[in-house]
Amino acid sequence: MDIFNGWGPTIAQGAWTTVEVAGVSAAFGIALGLLGAAACLSRFRAVRWLADAYITTIRGIPQLLLILLVYFGSTVALSRLLSLVKPDAGMVEIPPYPAGVFALALIFGGYASEVFRGALTAIPRGQVEAGMAVGMSTLQVFFVIQCPQMLRLALPGLGNIWISTLKDTSLISIVGLSELMKASELATSDTRRALFFYMSAGAIYLALTVLSSLALHQLERRGARGERTA
Repeated sequence: MDIFNGWGPTIAQGAWTTVEVAGVSAAFGIALGLLGAAACLSRFRAVRWLADAYITTIRGIPQLLLILLVYFGSTVALSRLLSLVKPDAGMVEIPPYPAGVFALALIFGGYASEVFRGALTAIPRGQVEAGMAVGMSTLQVFFVIQCPQMLRLALPGLGNIWISTLKDTSLISIVGLSELMKASELATSDTRRALFFYMSAGAIYLALTVLSSLALHQLERRGARGERTA
């Protein structure tokens, strides 16, 4: 007996899309976070101001609203740009997948910037000065001395952002992306079994969160090898 009334493959595909969107968003978000942290620590005031404005905006706007702004804003912006080249081009609709990934990457990057900035400032300045003293370049100091320690210190914070991003993928269903939440909504509309499918979605989100927490715990233990404990 099929307890999902034929919606099992759709739910499974939605769960995979959830993980995929979260993973791609996290990859771009980490890159944005590194750039944001570097901008926050820049010696140029204008660069620091731009980084602070970006982080403050991401923190101050609800995720759902930001997704809607990115989705509809990018559609309007591209349509107007295209109209300059081809006036009769009409409206250009952005697919939900890239819009959702871009929005989640912006959110991830905004919070990751502060995590990376805190991790970088926690590294003793003397280690950087020692690297410079032995003739290492700025890039060598970063990749050999700062980056390994920064990643170890930032891992707990990045893990929290990853879990939040994994759950925030459900917000993209509002723009039509068929991830886990959207698949559950479609199944509910067809079968009228709202409690069953929403509880199933909750169980899948919980399972993904638990698996992510276990993987992050192992990474933290691996990163803490050789560290003294009280």
